[in-house]
Amino acid sequence: MVSAPFARVAVLGLGLVGGSLAQLLAQRGVVVVGQDVDATAVTSARAVGLTATTSLAEAVEGADLVVLAVPLRAMRATAAELARCIGTTADATVTDVGSVKGPVRLAVEAAGLGDRFVGAHPMAGTEHSGFAASSAQLMDRAAWAVTVRPDDDGARLAPLLRLLTGPLAGTVAVLTDDVHDEAAALISHVPHVLATQLLNAVAGAPVRDAALGLAAGSFRDGTRVAYTDPARTEAMVTENAAWVAPALRKAVRDLEALVAALETNAPVHGFFRAADDVRAQGRPGERRARGAQAPVPLDAGWPAALVARCASGAVVTGLTETEAVLAR
Repeated sequence: MVSAPFARVAVLGLGLVGGSLAQLLAQRGVVVVGQDVDATAVTSARAVGLTATTSLAEAVEGADLVVLAVPLRAMRATAAELARCIGTTADATVTDVGSVKGPVRLAVEAAGLGDRFVGAHPMAGTEHSGFAASSAQLMDRAAWAVTVRPDDDGARLAPLLRLLTGPLAGTVAVLTDDVHDEAAALISHVPHVLATQLLNAVAGAPVRDAALGLAAGSFRDGTRVAYTDPARTEAMVTENAAWVAPALRKAVRDLEALVAALETNAPVHGFFRAADDVRAQGRPGERRARGAQAPVPLDAGWPAALVARCASGAVVTGLTETEAVLAR
């Protein structure tokens, strides 16, 4: 068993991600208390052996890490409530699991907790929601993004990296909020929008029933995330509008160019071959094993050095007492 750098973790919000994280933490021997305003979620968590409560103050009592796992639309209110209770948690670090980082940091800073905050986003999820859909396996060995300010000194970053790469066996890309949010727009939020549009197109088509009767793998894969709770998707997209909107504008321009080419019998080769170099690397999750990279010494300015390396594709796979171990 890998030792945990935090003695007690509070997970605020026991939905799909928060519930999965709480279960994995408990499975790996970390003392964890879950909290949710929904009494049914708390009852379900207790039924699988978790310590859980509806009281935020009770959950964070004595915690040295607090994880905000509430919906984005509840983040500001939850951060404010946490700030009112934070005196009972000594010097607790605050992190989150949200898919957007800039707005979460603003909410935490507005609550007066900015100096305690390190952003985090596990790149794991399904189209389902709620504690009933959660499982420890969802978070086991997950890829994480962790975000810091450019002047971060690493005091709170280091133990969080040790938790994610140690007991949780994950890998971590350390980024700035902006780099994370732009990347998340491209690989998560825009795909949600396009999947929703594909589902909308079929829902409004005169041949809807025939089309759905014929639908197979390509439609299933292309629309999977459109079956996510629409309110959750809407909140995610609108909170990251600054990066989602320009990415969608480019997609619209590319599709309009394809339409024009199809209507005039012009060549369309470029559209279908533009990502050949990415395609050659294999699909995400199916790529070649990562190779070790030169480590980053944990000396002055090491978080900024990690940001630079991770922005180029490296990930942290562990922390020793003196260096961050990287792979790519």
